[in-house]
Amino acid sequence: MSDADLTLDRILGGRVALWQPRSGYRAGVDPVFLAASVAAEAGQSVLDLGCGAGAAALCLGARVPGLRLVGLERQALYADLARRNGEENAQEFQVFEGDLADMPGELRQMRFDHVIANPPYFRRDRSVRAGNDAREGAHGEETPLAAWVDAATRRCAPRGHVTFIQRVERLPELLTAFSARLGSLQLCPLIPRDGREAQLFLLRGRKEGRAAFRLGPGLVVHSGSAHQRDEEDYTPDATAILRNAQPLNIC
Repeated sequence: MSDADLTLDRILGGRVALWQPRSGYRAGVDPVFLAASVAAEAGQSVLDLGCGAGAAALCLGARVPGLRLVGLERQALYADLARRNGEENAQEFQVFEGDLADMPGELRQMRFDHVIANPPYFRRDRSVRAGNDAREGAHGEETPLAAWVDAATRRCAPRGHVTFIQRVERLPELLTAFSARLGSLQLCPLIPRDGREAQLFLLRGRKEGRAAFRLGPGLVVHSGSAHQRDEEDYTPDATAILRNAQPLNIC
């Protein structure tokens, strides 16, 4: 794919430059919120499962310098873009190409303080396949959520954290999968506007965690009851996260 088939987008208030295809899966605000929710510290390690072009990992690295960033991506195009994006953002980002169910041997030997994932949102037994293969690979589920959680937990170090972002209709099955492998669960709804139902959520669990389940107040993403003008209408809290690289406190 030539540069003519790509766009160079600036995210996180211009802190991250992201090459991504003009057509196919393109990162939105979801991976930025995911990255913001990770309470990582300099010197820790982070694995991004299904990292795409690297948006979540690189946003996290821009907010918290000194992390060891690793990604796993099964689509060769996106794995190559993630490596390029790491280099062009002057971040050390080791990207493995491979499938969740059959990870490269080197990656299987690693453990991480944080494992993050933005798994495909849509079960294809309940939705329509995307026309673009790259977009379908990002949005259409082939591997069950429980398998994502199992893979994340295996790569997570003792007392480490696993954080996923997912659609609300998938909450029951993701809670079940997290509860079977992780403890100290924390849930944060992402609410489009005041008075609207949440559409997305962030869920964090801790390996060997024993604390009680906690439900956070959630984040309201947009101001007002409806979109009024052709311009951004993020709430101050969302703007601080998306533009000013502030953390998102789940609970």
